[in-house]
Amino acid sequence: MTAGQSASASAFESLTGTIVGFLLSVWVQRFLFPALGYELALIDNFMVATVFTLISFLRGYVIRRTFNALRDQLP
Repeated sequence: MTAGQSASASAFESLTGTIVGFLLSVWVQRFLFPALGYELALIDNFMVATVFTLISFLRGYVIRRTFNALRDQLP
């Protein structure tokens, strides 16, 4: 068995993925919303991206903790 990723490396990877996802979300929204007939200011796009980023973070945390709790019961 190989050694796993360190806690600090995991945290850095997770933070990097979250930041990249947030910025990508804001960028996509700048084009998608007007195409759908919604004109939002940049600050509004940031607010929408922030809400979805927080929801995504919490979703990932809950799923990870659930799988960790069930680790010995899973195939």
